[in-house]
Amino acid sequence: MSNNMAFLIEVLIRLFLAVLVGGMIGSERARHGRAAGLRTHILVCIGGAVTALTGVYVSDVMGYGGDVLRISAQVISGIGFLGAGMIILKNNNTIMGLTTAAGVWTTSIIGIALGYGFYSGALIAALLAFTAVTFFSKFERKRKQSEVLYIEIDDMYHANQLVKEIEGVVEIEITHTFMPPKSKAQGHLGIRVTADDSIHDKIDALCEIEGVVFVEGE
Repeated sequence: MSNNMAFLIEVLIRLFLAVLVGGMIGSERARHGRAAGLRTHILVCIGGAVTALTGVYVSDVMGYGGDVLRISAQVISGIGFLGAGMIILKNNNTIMGLTTAAGVWTTSIIGIALGYGFYSGALIAALLAFTAVTFFSKFERKRKQSEVLYIEIDDMYHANQLVKEIEGVVEIEITHTFMPPKSKAQGHLGIRVTADDSIHDKIDALCEIEGVVFVEGE
């Protein structure tokens, strides 16, 4: 068997494994309805594998010198831009997408390992990654969903005093941010109140505070 044929077989094996591994990790994300699901993880894993294979081809087949790891190193850092686009900060200050972003980054590195022929490390890492995203979530403490209220007041100059009255009504720890009023009325001020416990049942009581124009959930 010629060297070129042997290398072609290696390429097929490594890319086929990249499809399997990327699909295995991505399938879990797809079941959870994430934007980066099956196809995204497969493409990332294939891309990482091809990156590594390109370095191997240039060095072993074409005979050029240089660092075969240089291109792969750029993929490891560059994939962070793709991951950053998956992280979302929702209105209730809940961050979503970290696991998916980390999974895509890990999948790209597994693909690179497959491209270099580091089968044992890549497959063990893939199995551990799949186990982490599938089974370890059961042991992860579920974070309470924050509740958010929008409160509009009619006197911005007494905002701090009204915040203290709001804290007295809800009787739990809250965080607040001031914002332009939704009504756009002159002198009004909006307050977004966030709490880790239920505060929607306090809307009627909050509306009775002098200076509060209206309260609504977000």
